[in-house]
Amino acid sequence: MVVATLKVELIIHGAASLKEKRSVVKRLISRVRSRFELSVAEVGSLDALQRAEVGLAVVSNDSRHANSVADKVLDFIEALNLCEVGSADIEIIHI
Repeated sequence: MVVATLKVELIIHGAASLKEKRSVVKRLISRVRSRFELSVAEVGSLDALQRAEVGLAVVSNDSRHANSVADKVLDFIEALNLCEVGSADIEIIHI
């Protein structure tokens, strides 16, 4: 079994309140979940106004497939134009 984890730092320009920030993060998570079959959650920078960290996990039987899905998710997040992607880390774990 292979697990690919993806941690994405998001920069949300123009968010003046936590409510505005969470609205953007919630839309992003909803769209990612509806497009891909994976787990997604906001995992860091919970109280920062213009930053968020989102964690994603993909389980597969092939490391190339898991890495490919993680790459596609990252491209999808960037294409949404809801926020700017600050950094992204992909880790492949063989269990």
